[in-house]
Amino acid sequence: MTKRGRLFIVLLVVVVSGLFLFPTARWYFAVPQETKDLATGSKEQIKEYARGRATQELRDLKSMALDASVPSAYDYLIAISKESYKNRNMDVPKGTWTVEEVMKAYTSEQGLFNAIENYYRAELLDVKDEGNSILQLGLDLSGGMSVLLEANRASYEEKVGEAVDDAVISQKVREDMEILNNRIDQFGVTEPDIRLQGTDQILVEVPGAADPERINSFLMGKGSLTFHIVNQELSQRVEEYVAANPAEKFTETGAIKQHDFLDAGYMVAGFYENDAYGIDELQRLVVLDEEVGLDGIHIMEATTGTNPITGRPTVNFQLDDKGGELFYKLTSTHQNDTLAVVMDGKVKSMATINEPIRSSVQISGFSSEEAAALAIVLRTAALPIELSVINQQAVGASLGEDAVSSGLQAIAIGFILVIIFMTVYYRRAGMIADLALLLNLFFMLAILSAFNLTLTLTSIAGLILTVGMAVDANVIIFERIKEEYLLGKSAEASVKAGFKKAFWTIMDANITTFIAALVLSQLGSGSVAGFANTLAVGIVSSMFTALFVSHLIFDFAIEQMGVKKLHIDWRM
Repeated sequence: MTKRGRLFIVLLVVVVSGLFLFPTARWYFAVPQETKDLATGSKEQIKEYARGRATQELRDLKSMALDASVPSAYDYLIAISKESYKNRNMDVPKGTWTVEEVMKAYTSEQGLFNAIENYYRAELLDVKDEGNSILQLGLDLSGGMSVLLEANRASYEEKVGEAVDDAVISQKVREDMEILNNRIDQFGVTEPDIRLQGTDQILVEVPGAADPERINSFLMGKGSLTFHIVNQELSQRVEEYVAANPAEKFTETGAIKQHDFLDAGYMVAGFYENDAYGIDELQRLVVLDEEVGLDGIHIMEATTGTNPITGRPTVNFQLDDKGGELFYKLTSTHQNDTLAVVMDGKVKSMATINEPIRSSVQISGFSSEEAAALAIVLRTAALPIELSVINQQAVGASLGEDAVSSGLQAIAIGFILVIIFMTVYYRRAGMIADLALLLNLFFMLAILSAFNLTLTLTSIAGLILTVGMAVDANVIIFERIKEEYLLGKSAEASVKAGFKKAFWTIMDANITTFIAALVLSQLGSGSVAGFANTLAVGIVSSMFTALFVSHLIFDFAIEQMGVKKLHIDWRM
């Protein structure tokens, strides 16, 4: 390959790595801490904040004179108002905007309120999404969320129809732990700490920002996913009744009320849809057959897709043989009836049964994020016993601030000493190795960020070990080049022979280590898997920088800059 082609590849890798690393760099160095704190709160908290800001800023605008210039703090509103003018086919004002011109962009105060609320909602939800797609710091470095879950014994006993002892509950809780581990790994939340507390509780500690939504995502479907037939006639009757008697819609505890006039075998449930914040909002009440038409335990495989007609996200799944027979019988008996998908007691989707369905099922009514999360939940199976969140809080770094600071300081000092040694011992060639090391570190962090992995102290140990291996590769190459140079060969011939002879030595050593890292990443868990993943990424990156980047720099110096003598040893 020509030098131009190799240079293009290196520049391409640098640019792509920069794009991968940009969200992480922006999150940790550019996003204000106050914005992070707001974005990592629950969606309900974001909703309250956005509406609060909209209320306050609308009041401030109304208190200003109509001919007053719009303050700089409201520049965002000018850009939004321009779009409103265009959408209403009105002439966009020129020059300095006044409060009156902003007001005229909307047909009512409610429209202006919605515009302000939408701005803050979009800003915080975008930051929230960004915070879930960056290189996270582990529990030992920055802390995270601690959630205590407790088995719902009463619900399980009602499900099995008899009382159970502590041994059964403990066994089911252990099965829940295994499923939660699988779910957390598939959601991309690596390096969790999941421990059994007593006989019926699970303590889950997840690294990253204190974001309750991240916990809720893998607890989704903590109860069950079931299919029920909807009774449209009774549903209409209940809707008319609660419309005439609003106080009869909920119980004193806020739960949906089960009305006495319903016959045995029916239950009232709520049909929910996501609002703009992704929060479930009750749309109406529906009456369902209490008998479960199909239980989610019969689902074998689940994937996400898109409805070709509506364009809405879907969840597609395959049923096992028993489930296929049950579902075929259900859909055959109830053609033209409405089927409801009920998740954790909430009706999330309803559709009319047009024809019998046996094994391949498609459901919709979910956002893209919900569909992806639900597919993961279905793939990892339902929890054997329902879990309830009894405590949720942020936790600090498990190593302690002083230990983290000392560890990072030691790592930085070691890295600097390596750079100094290479420069002093190998002179200009050592500077090339140092540049390759810095690029190596840059590439590794970019890859870890791209895959949204979690960086713990053991992962950092993997980074440092990789740096040591990268230095070792450069030392092997330089010593080979030096041997050729001392034989009287030219600088160009020495570099060419040195890289050629060192190639397989470096490849053999790194491939064996890479195989060991892959085995550890597959068989290990927690910090062991984190160390192995970091090591595997580092091996690939170090070989690229040592054998490809360093070689390109040597060739450029010799052929383009006309270097005739090698400065590759402090004694030469």
